[in-house]
Amino acid sequence: MHEARDTAALLPEYRGLELLGGTLPREREGWPKFATRRTMDASGDFYDLALEEVVEYADGMVWNWPQRTHFFLCDMHADAEAFFRSLLATGGVVKAGRDDSDFELTAEGREARFVIGGDCFDKGPSNLRLLRALAALRNSGAEVEILAGNHDVRALVGLEYLGRKEPRLAHLFVRMGKKSIPLFKEIYDAYLAGGNGQRRHSEDELRALLFPDPSWYADFPDAVRGVVLEKRIKNELVRIREKVQEMEDSRQSMGMNLGMIYAAAEQARQLFRTPGGEFHWFFEEMTLARREGSLLFIHAGVDNLVAAQLEREGVGALNADFRRLMREDLFELYHGPVGNTFRTKYRDSDLPFSGRGGRDLRRAGIFAIVHGHRNIPRGQRVVLRRRILNFECDATVDANTRKLLGLQGVGGAATIISPGGTITGISTDYPYAKTFDIRMLA
Repeated sequence: MHEARDTAALLPEYRGLELLGGTLPREREGWPKFATRRTMDASGDFYDLALEEVVEYADGMVWNWPQRTHFFLCDMHADAEAFFRSLLATGGVVKAGRDDSDFELTAEGREARFVIGGDCFDKGPSNLRLLRALAALRNSGAEVEILAGNHDVRALVGLEYLGRKEPRLAHLFVRMGKKSIPLFKEIYDAYLAGGNGQRRHSEDELRALLFPDPSWYADFPDAVRGVVLEKRIKNELVRIREKVQEMEDSRQSMGMNLGMIYAAAEQARQLFRTPGGEFHWFFEEMTLARREGSLLFIHAGVDNLVAAQLEREGVGALNADFRRLMREDLFELYHGPVGNTFRTKYRDSDLPFSGRGGRDLRRAGIFAIVHGHRNIPRGQRVVLRRRILNFECDATVDANTRKLLGLQGVGGAATIISPGGTITGISTDYPYAKTFDIRMLA
């Protein structure tokens, strides 16, 4: 290893962690862990790059480092306890009691920016509790920026187009999938208990409102060809058939009929889309990306079109396009290049990111992307993608995903970008705080 582990002198104190459970690291380790590829190969541990690979990549680059501390937290997926554990990992928050309102900002938290890197929705255990915890952080005086995640935007799109029958739009409520049913159950139980919110619709009327007609499967390809990649069109037809059945199975397992789903979806529209609704702020304040010096914060990644726009016009123009599409065309937002930034996993069905895209980012002065979206099991990871450094930060913190993947214990993770030139990855799933130091690359 290129750097000895040291004491916790500069690590957060994690004040109040005993109220939440779990463990967070007390010592640091150099990140990347191995100095050379040969050492990494000998160890059989290929989780991260070797330091020499990062040094080779950065040769000749002049990095512009953020002048303010940024706390990056992502992929909380409706788990408020994981969210608070992650806040403690930043050192920006102290937990003073068991209630969600029992916390306060530290001096570091008052000075830093909290970047919520997308995917607050779905999976569980409670969407509403997480959103209220996030609201409490905003109301505490913290500076909070919310980036768009695919689960978040998918929820917005589904609610916005509920009941629409145009071929471009008729499937988008179903696109929310089975993971949306717990949200509707929460909303129904919290706001509509007793059946007061159910309207009188027949079963056939409800199915027509919620699900695409059989003719949609024939009409959709012609309606979106030229906007959506051909391979994605084929995938979409298959996935919508699957998602209809998955939603049916999920709502039945949770004791919900179609009338309850429809009533809860209408209530969700009021909560999220009506001015004055409890969560109206969430989508109103959402943005797509943040640039700080040589770093780009985004949920998933970029493609060639977005990289070219960043080189040509900058992140402000990209965010302006996002806000315009939020107002005017959510279908284009979700399926087009802007949406690729919160959806891509660099698959064949995603818009391409090639060497040309990497060159455009480097010409723009963006040398590294800080993002989530890709579940990883041992804390944050650093990889190279098309000659761009990627700090992958989705450390799988929510309880249901952890159970699904067989991860032990409770989750929590934060990535700290400090003005001194370091990026520190802290996670409940790795015994050391991983510390990347820009001075290693000099």
